[in-house]
Amino acid sequence: MFGPAAKDPALFFYLGFVGSAAGLSVYMVRSILKKPAGVQNNHIFTSSLTNRGLWGWAFGIFLTGFYVVLYWGSDDLWNDSPVVLLFDPISRGLFNHAPDRWFLYSFVYTVSILIMGVRAILKYRHSNYQIIRTCSIMFFQLGFAFLIPQFLKAMSQPEYYFSYFWPLDYDILFPNSVDALLSNGALGVWMLIISAVLTFIATPILTYFFGKRWYCSWVCGCGGLANTAGDPFRQLSDKTMKAWKIERWMIHSVLLFIIGLTILLWVNSYLEGGIFGSISHTLTKVYAFLIGQAFAGVVGVGFYPLLGTRVWCRFGCPMAAYLGLLQKYFSRFRITTNGGQCISCGNCSTYCEMGIDVQAYAQRGENIVRSSCVGCGICSTVCPRGVLNLENGSTHTDRENGNPITFGNDGVGLKMNL
Repeated sequence: MFGPAAKDPALFFYLGFVGSAAGLSVYMVRSILKKPAGVQNNHIFTSSLTNRGLWGWAFGIFLTGFYVVLYWGSDDLWNDSPVVLLFDPISRGLFNHAPDRWFLYSFVYTVSILIMGVRAILKYRHSNYQIIRTCSIMFFQLGFAFLIPQFLKAMSQPEYYFSYFWPLDYDILFPNSVDALLSNGALGVWMLIISAVLTFIATPILTYFFGKRWYCSWVCGCGGLANTAGDPFRQLSDKTMKAWKIERWMIHSVLLFIIGLTILLWVNSYLEGGIFGSISHTLTKVYAFLIGQAFAGVVGVGFYPLLGTRVWCRFGCPMAAYLGLLQKYFSRFRITTNGGQCISCGNCSTYCEMGIDVQAYAQRGENIVRSSCVGCGICSTVCPRGVLNLENGSTHTDRENGNPITFGNDGVGLKMNL
């Protein structure tokens, strides 16, 4: 850091970052409160930023470039970088350690969710579901994905993220990670137990009752950023049948790969490398590079202005695949439809960030039971006729059939082909 900033970095931090964030928040609040609550279709597909125009491409290139430098930039580039040192006051003030690139990223990521979360709350202020869901996202990101890991790091403990677990946190159950946690004493043992319980016990139980929305739309930071900072780009998701086919092949292939890799590493560890040698570790690096960095970060967030906000969640996240299988075959969650009320406005399909053609289900009066649905509830929120409703069936076997009675302008109808 150089110039006046070197003499008083705290002042420049508060004037620069905090001042900019505060100014943006005030402007955003004032502009949103001038409009009616809910989605405004004005200029969504004519704006250069929100419809892959020049500004959209420019913003996408900027985000992609940031992630490329973040993941693969050299230490010389980041060490003593003025951008990183700008966060020295907050890092040392709260956690008593010097900032690095990952602190900068975590801080900016969290602040983005908080600021844009306020925007989402104001935008969807007519929906209690959206308000509570957004508050949940903000709470888990701030507490479980930022403050707690940073405090653990400050106390020389493992930087553990309680809101991420296997298979999303893919290496938490790898032999080396397990050994490291076990060698860290009682706290490490409890971290390992919590991870296993969340993955193999809590996830199936919660998904049975609530579908995958309990995690993908209420807890996960990836979904949190998509539903807050990415909200202006949700209409860019691909709704075609081809995209759906690619989605199913890709996301389940990633899940199978991480399951196979985890088993391979444990077998290799048990045999002390007698069969697989260093191949398993090479595969770990390949997965970390292609999936953990290039897909989840560079494409997953960098392509928000080009492909929509759930590219990673839809095509590559192994946790979403795991939750999706549970939701499809072992959950009470469904979105019910009343086709007689549908006016085919298309809002539901347009704003579905997972690329589901919701309108097609609504017109048939068919319940939506899709493994990809994250239960964000936006389709129901933007529907002007109350056609869609997020509900639970009495069991996981009674969700597929639509409502046998439909209410519409033509009167009451009874569907006989259930």
